[in-house]
Amino acid sequence: MTDAVAAPGGPPTPGLVRRLACFVYEGVLLFGVLMAAGLVYGVATDQRHALAGAFGLRVFLFLVLGAYFVGFWSQYGQTLAMRTWHIRLVHTVHGDSLRPPGWARAAARYLLAWLWFLPALVALHFSGLKGAPTAFALLSVGVLTYALLARVHPQRQFLHDALCGTRLVTWRPPPKRMAVTR
Repeated sequence: MTDAVAAPGGPPTPGLVRRLACFVYEGVLLFGVLMAAGLVYGVATDQRHALAGAFGLRVFLFLVLGAYFVGFWSQYGQTLAMRTWHIRLVHTVHGDSLRPPGWARAAARYLLAWLWFLPALVALHFSGLKGAPTAFALLSVGVLTYALLARVHPQRQFLHDALCGTRLVTWRPPPKRMAVTR
């Protein structure tokens, strides 16, 4: 899928398939981050059983994810996966510049990005359905539905970006110049 319509005077929005591929790759990278963070939590709290301290672990992992995303978005405008897929997060107030959002805007985007999962998790909780296959199916449908909602936005942005004043753009770093040696 090709890049979508651009904002006036700005770089184009990456296509939905590319953004979803970046989403999946981000999940692969975050698996390692969360495993390491879980190990640190388990050692620091002397956790001996998986269910002991589960709420504390969830809160800790939520904060670790927040630090990861907010840190990368506010500093560079990209996470590691976004860099690989040539996607950058920019602050829309700055027009066509590629300035990353500040930490407060990045934090708001992180919190609102949970809209990817929240409706499916709430439905799963209140439906009483159990089992990993059911949870996976419901989360998959919720994520795909949320992603398809970007088709409604004039610039094909996700809801949390529209609410936060940010947007995803296609971005490639400028080519590096070769140093001339004598």
